[in-house]
Amino acid sequence: MPFESLSIEVLGDIYIGLLALAVLLYAILDGYDLGVGVLIPPREEKFRDDMIASIGPYWDANETWLVLAVGLLLFAFPDAHSEILQTLYIPATLMLLGLILRGVSFDFRAKVAQVKKRRWDLSFKYGSLLTTLSQGYMLGIWVTGLRTDLWAQGFALLAAFGLTAAYAFIGACWLILKSESALQEKAVYWARRGLIVLSVGIVAVSVANLTLHDDVRQMWLNSNWGFLLMAIPVACFGLLSFCGVILKRMPETDGRGEKLPFIIAMTVFVLCFAAFGLSYYPFVVPGQMTIADAISDANSLRFLLVGAIIVVPCILAYTFMVYRIFAGKSEKLTYY
Repeated sequence: MPFESLSIEVLGDIYIGLLALAVLLYAILDGYDLGVGVLIPPREEKFRDDMIASIGPYWDANETWLVLAVGLLLFAFPDAHSEILQTLYIPATLMLLGLILRGVSFDFRAKVAQVKKRRWDLSFKYGSLLTTLSQGYMLGIWVTGLRTDLWAQGFALLAAFGLTAAYAFIGACWLILKSESALQEKAVYWARRGLIVLSVGIVAVSVANLTLHDDVRQMWLNSNWGFLLMAIPVACFGLLSFCGVILKRMPETDGRGEKLPFIIAMTVFVLCFAAFGLSYYPFVVPGQMTIADAISDANSLRFLLVGAIIVVPCILAYTFMVYRIFAGKSEKLTYY
């Protein structure tokens, strides 16, 4: 069997790396289309059509990364998968309901009578909102180590609104990239407002995060990694400030630099994700379960790694192909 020489420790690091990659790509790719869904205005039908058209070719495929992440967690870290879902089965169920509502609404809005189309557009919006709030809440409870006390619930609610704001911001930046004229101007407005909320959220989550785990606080404040970790929120604020300048000047640039807000948003996502990764490695459940505690059988992992080496590059290649084919401004949404 291939990879027989790989130790259980190396296999654990490989699988946690693959899991981290899947979660990060899901947060960025499905994050922007969830954000677009959250931003859908109830009263402006032309905006709604153009906004859904901007994510039409991508949004279904973006969710592939969520499926991969859950699969990797189940097969590589079954004990952690069981522990996480036992604690978070209610928000996980709400998230799935939100995703289902989004999928149903996307199809039904094209098939119902014109007078009922708005209802399905709003269903898409509220399905997106339910999904983002559920994911943020789940992230918050995970960070606390699956605690359920009052402080953990407060932090989870903060994370729910913070993640929703982050998704709305990157969604607005996506619309700047893909839209034109009035919708692009509206997206600039949304991005400027979302930038402020996101900045406040980063501060609040960073401060609250230091109160949750003693080892994380020691790492941030007293270890050699502390300077790097402290540099991450500083870099995020620098990038967001630069993005604010770009957005303020956007109406005067005649379309120049419209890619920069989305690139900056992606970079901020990567930096925030890196901060979480560095803070909580090697835990699969912070403060509760390490990679060594949760890892599956070594022989099973070696066998599954063959499939992962085939599947992950295929998904990456497909994702790259889709974004290359549908590059440029979005076209009018049509159904056949």
